[in-house]
Amino acid sequence: MIEVNQRPTGTRLGQSGFTSLTNVSRETSERLGQYVSLLIRWNARINLVGANTLGDVWRRHILDSAQLLPLLPANTQTLIDLGSGAGLPGLILAIMGVPDVHLVESDQRKAVFLREAIRITNSRVSLHVQRAEKLGPFVADAIVARACAPLPELLGYAAPFIGVHSVCLFLKGAQVEPELIAALKDWTMTPQIIPSRTDPTGRILRLEGVARAR
Repeated sequence: MIEVNQRPTGTRLGQSGFTSLTNVSRETSERLGQYVSLLIRWNARINLVGANTLGDVWRRHILDSAQLLPLLPANTQTLIDLGSGAGLPGLILAIMGVPDVHLVESDQRKAVFLREAIRITNSRVSLHVQRAEKLGPFVADAIVARACAPLPELLGYAAPFIGVHSVCLFLKGAQVEPELIAALKDWTMTPQIIPSRTDPTGRILRLEGVARAR
């Protein structure tokens, strides 16, 4: 898997800088560029991401998603992205090499965007246009989410896809610790809080051994 090297947070990043930082292939960089162009065009019609983030889209959205790659379990095959929205982070991780990615998004307009993004980036991705709790259970190596729901609620969505060796990777903000304390009332897990490489206030919550408390 591609390694995402450290970079000071808050630094504006372009496509060439992202490519150099992550050592992605020319083909992967081009596919990500196609995604970015589509995102910018569609965001004028559909609120996919905050308009004020598009001036630094490669750092705020592409690198923000890509930084999860080295945190995935070794030899990750199946990954599910809950509340995928614009395909962040799931579609970015698929473009960067995760082989079996499932995007779950119930919003029909966002799903139209995702279908087009999957098509133009030539990504082998499964799109589920429904709520996560309606999707039949299967075990994923990794469960990811970005700005989806508070942790206690998010773990409920993730539960049908968590196996013994599954890892959850959730992109969170500065209030991750209160969310974690609340979740520990009903769940057992081994948590790790990792500083974001793209946002000085952001945190990545990496969870192993997730199970409902008895």
